[in-house]
Amino acid sequence: MSISKTDRIVITGGAGFLGSFVIEKLKARGYTNLIVPRRKEYDLTHEADADRLYKDFKPDVMLHMAAEVGGIGANRDNPGRFFFANMAMGLHLVEGARKFGLKKFIQVGTICAYPKFTPVPFKEADLWSGYPEETNAPYGIAKKALLVMLQGYREQYKLNGVYLLPVNLYGPRDNFDLHSSHVIPALIRKCVEAKRRGDKEIAAWGTGSASREFLYVEDCAEGIILSMEKYESPEPMNLGSGREITIKDLTNLVAKLSGFEGKIVWDPTKPDGQPRRCLDVTRAKRQIGFVAQTTLEDGLKKTIAWYEAQAQ
Repeated sequence: MSISKTDRIVITGGAGFLGSFVIEKLKARGYTNLIVPRRKEYDLTHEADADRLYKDFKPDVMLHMAAEVGGIGANRDNPGRFFFANMAMGLHLVEGARKFGLKKFIQVGTICAYPKFTPVPFKEADLWSGYPEETNAPYGIAKKALLVMLQGYREQYKLNGVYLLPVNLYGPRDNFDLHSSHVIPALIRKCVEAKRRGDKEIAAWGTGSASREFLYVEDCAEGIILSMEKYESPEPMNLGSGREITIKDLTNLVAKLSGFEGKIVWDPTKPDGQPRRCLDVTRAKRQIGFVAQTTLEDGLKKTIAWYEAQAQ
């Protein structure tokens, strides 16, 4: 069933980092009926609130991007909360999609669902070949359970559910709180503030040996919308750039682009997280024609410029 420009599309998490870019791109494409529920009005961890959302807005399509998530520190502090909140939100919304007969349900999953020692590049078929990295396993498993739910609901109830696995995102409007943010915004903030204060060094977590792949937020938004428009498979699909960089090289690059010329002091008592993370992005290219357009250096320049403007 094709999506039309007048379909009622509910975007959970639409006021957040990724969601704000998805909404901008949907509007630019001519979608006219976009609904962004706010958490203070609809606590989707409660079934009654999820049902009320469906009754109030009568959506045709659900883009479920709301999540409770953070970096390694936040994951370590909130394993129970992150499991419950992400599991409960998805559980109630998928069941609601069945009850209210949606055209399509798009679940934005997480790269944290992959096993800790997944061979690089991560193929979607590897999703079940081991246990996730311990610090983010509760979050990752909660999100991965929703893939199973969507596949079961497709088989039993014919619910058209799609599950996406975006890699680590970054870009303007990200969370720059040092305790709860992910690695790129944390590094940008540290470098920009250290340069302003004239500090001679900054501290960085871990050894720097772990590697990550990063996807610029506007590219991810494009991939999500293409999936809404074109992807019909029960199989999960990676969204990424297909390019890997060590945290040490990333830190040096952020320091260079931020103009911070001091020393980077690594703290090996802090965890590195998953050893490597890089996706096989063949399925997205083949199925929906998605290829990331923004290089890491260009994306970092845009993100640093945005943060510097906000921090003045």
